Amino acid sequence: MGLKRREFLQRAGSLLAGLGMSEALLGRMGDRYYQALAQPNARKLALLVGINQYGTGNTLNGCVTDVDLQRELLIHRFGFQPADVLTLTDSLATRNNIENAFVSHLKEQASADDVVVFHFSGYGRRIHAGGESEPAPNSTAKLQNSFVPVDGILGSDTTLVNDLLEETLLLLIRSLQTERVLAVLDTSYTYPGNALQGNLRIRSRPTPMADATDSDELNFQQQLREGMTQKRASGVPGVILTAAAPDRQAAEMQWNGFSAGLFTYALTQSLWGATPATTLNFNLQRAACTLKQLAGKDQQPQILHETSKKNTLPVPVSPVGADGAVMSVADDGKTAQVWLAGLPARVLESYGVNSLLRIVPQEPAAGENATLLQTRSRSGLTAQAQLLSANGAAVTPLKVGQFVQEAVRVLPRNITLTVALEAGLDRIERVDATSAFSTISHVSAVVAGEQPADCLFGRVRETLLAQTPTSALPTLAQGSYGLFSLAQDLIPNTIGEGGEAVKAAVRRLTPQLQTLLAAKLWRLTANEGSSRLGITATLEQVEGTEQRVLLERQTLREQSNKATHRAAHQDADLGVLNLSAGSRIQYRLRNDSDRPVYYILLGLDHRGRAYAGGVCEAVALCAVQPAGSTEVAQTQPAVQQNAIAPGESVTIPSAASQSAWIVRGAGGMTEAQVICSTSPFTRTSAALAAAMPSRGEAQPIGVLSNPLPVAQALLQDLHEASAGSAQLAGISSDAFAFDVNAWATLSFIYQVV
Repeated sequence: MGLKRREFLQRAGSLLAGLGMSEALLGRMGDRYYQALAQPNARKLALLVGINQYGTGNTLNGCVTDVDLQRELLIHRFGFQPADVLTLTDSLATRNNIENAFVSHLKEQASADDVVVFHFSGYGRRIHAGGESEPAPNSTAKLQNSFVPVDGILGSDTTLVNDLLEETLLLLIRSLQTERVLAVLDTSYTYPGNALQGNLRIRSRPTPMADATDSDELNFQQQLREGMTQKRASGVPGVILTAAAPDRQAAEMQWNGFSAGLFTYALTQSLWGATPATTLNFNLQRAACTLKQLAGKDQQPQILHETSKKNTLPVPVSPVGADGAVMSVADDGKTAQVWLAGLPARVLESYGVNSLLRIVPQEPAAGENATLLQTRSRSGLTAQAQLLSANGAAVTPLKVGQFVQEAVRVLPRNITLTVALEAGLDRIERVDATSAFSTISHVSAVVAGEQPADCLFGRVRETLLAQTPTSALPTLAQGSYGLFSLAQDLIPNTIGEGGEAVKAAVRRLTPQLQTLLAAKLWRLTANEGSSRLGITATLEQVEGTEQRVLLERQTLREQSNKATHRAAHQDADLGVLNLSAGSRIQYRLRNDSDRPVYYILLGLDHRGRAYAGGVCEAVALCAVQPAGSTEVAQTQPAVQQNAIAPGESVTIPSAASQSAWIVRGAGGMTEAQVICSTSPFTRTSAALAAAMPSRGEAQPIGVLSNPLPVAQALLQDLHEASAGSAQLAGISSDAFAFDVNAWATLSFIYQVV
């Protein structure tokens, strides 16, 4: 049973509180800051289960990684003792082992003041649970959700199911003495008919033909019921987070060097960067927006069951946000293996050698020079890094558990767009598509499900057409080719006419591919968690002379270093913001730093078009357009640099334009990146002038006819703004290097309804 969004936020206070953050994190409810409330006698216990190796044809790839993500987060970020975090992966994760470990490690050890965390990543499904009176296998009656253990995939001739029933897990949780319980279930129960959906792997299995549950499981349930106290007769303590709604699918994704559950990575990555200045609403919203962008409409996190009691769960937690931690140190004390799962996955998979990381001191001293690590190699979520000595000065040896924060981000200059070829294409179609994509600069093709990708190329099917707004569909769409998200959601304006040849389709889609590559480049600058340039940006709805804050984003690391900080405005709902068509909006930027800051707005509208604003007052017409603007002239718009003085604010559109933007079009998603720099966007401005359509009267936003040169110029501008740090660290000119003190990128996303 899912909860309403407001109930989600009210109850989810226990979620982060269970990890060390108080319930006061909730949006606009009461005090918006969490604090570390030390309880030295409280013990923190965790049982983490992840299963990849189910057997031939049933393998998952990211579940063991999920266990690693949770384990490192709990130990390094939230103070769990390694001996108190028990993991069961692959062959160890049998039903008996999971249930016995829950009893011995959690139930028998946790007292009333302790914190308990349970995590499961693996397959789920719906089964006919019960004994001889159970209905026939093709009946939909009495279906129960279950978690598939490693020994749960049984032969087709069996009549028994060996799953861990959801009801059993709830009974186990109710058997605990403590109210401070967090369960994270990165699985799903509804099978969509194919294990691969786009380029995402689904974590659910079909309902088996077996018509009964193993009697041992039912007997175990009965034992738990008989041992239940009166206090636990009806309520389930704590919080149970699920990766998706019961009728939706949870997915895992492959990145460069690792696979992980979308939900687990989004949640843990957000929690690595959490600070006393962030609200729970903000952290959950970040995770939900990440899921929306990668998994589309089919995966949004849910709360399962109500908690029997609100809990403040006072558990100590470091007040400092981080991007990772030192996992091991070589004998010389100068080389370390570093965990980097606090970085966004999209950024991490392109993270370059020679990136700089800052060691977070336990007690920062005024004027103290930062200790820097330089990455020498990366494998998946970990990097080998070496102490960077300043002018031969002595440095303090590294220690396991030290937090690291991003200092200089290095990205390769040859970043490409990878297109996955839909599994439903036949061999000839795949050969033709691979050949056609090879002729497009900075674009390559792979087979869906085999390698990481940025988007999907495939044939338009009736089922996909039925899920797409009619405004996005041309005539004769059935049977033609188009581009899709990794979750197989249609990308707007990419469908051709029926009967189109594969090579012709790829040629037709070249402009859209260049737009997607441009968006990939500017998304790689996202750093609201690591930037040290003080910026606050809000998305506001304009109603007459009043402005209402819808979303706020700010550079968390810089804000957390200040003694005073006002509470962040947060939208009351979890997930992606919905905006009604016809709404009037604007962005407001405040410079919280001590230097002038230049800014630009780049993004994709609901029609899949790239647009720009801020650095130039250019033409309109996008997902939004200026109210009252009807004239169109034929001259090139003038490009004007804009800067925000320290302590000052500006709006996009600017106050001089005396116009907000009107949200146009329903059924689409719009995203925007507000990018700020300590140096002017000189190259970007020149590229914008060439990429804007020739219009007359300057307006606050413009569609980009060729956004890729704009994105490339943007990266070069940010690189030049960071030139001093790059030279000091010896970073070669064949890569981009961005200093977190010199730039900030804050991301917004909303759905037009």
